[in-house]
Amino acid sequence: MSRRQTAARPTRWRKHVSGDDLTAVREVRHGLRELLRRSGQPGSADAAELLTSELVTNALIHTRHGAVVTATVEPGGGLRVEVRDFDGAPPLPHISVADDSTHGRGLFLVQALADAWGVRGHGVGKTVWFEVSGAVGPA
Repeated sequence: MSRRQTAARPTRWRKHVSGDDLTAVREVRHGLRELLRRSGQPGSADAAELLTSELVTNALIHTRHGAVVTATVEPGGGLRVEVRDFDGAPPLPHISVADDSTHGRGLFLVQALADAWGVRGHGVGKTVWFEVSGAVGPA
């Protein structure tokens, strides 16, 4: 009798965050770390945690409508994080940060540290996403 092989499935975590709850950023970081641990990919998740924090903070501060955070670890170890908000305004079309600015560095960090990232519009709101591969590999 032959055993039927099934393809490995991604491991997924999702959290709804309220628009007035900045403490949710800490909860999201904790949830991401737990997802990586459960999926057998606890390695150096620092970059993924930083980028997730930036996107969630942007959604909460700039939209005030809350967000849904979804993190998916693929069987090969890659991580994709999506932060969907419910505000129709697009993010800034290009990143320009003055040396003395206290705002505007979040998307700059995402652009610099993620393997890929982008924005996908929806009927109401948008999803800002990023993918990293090295940040979730073995320590």
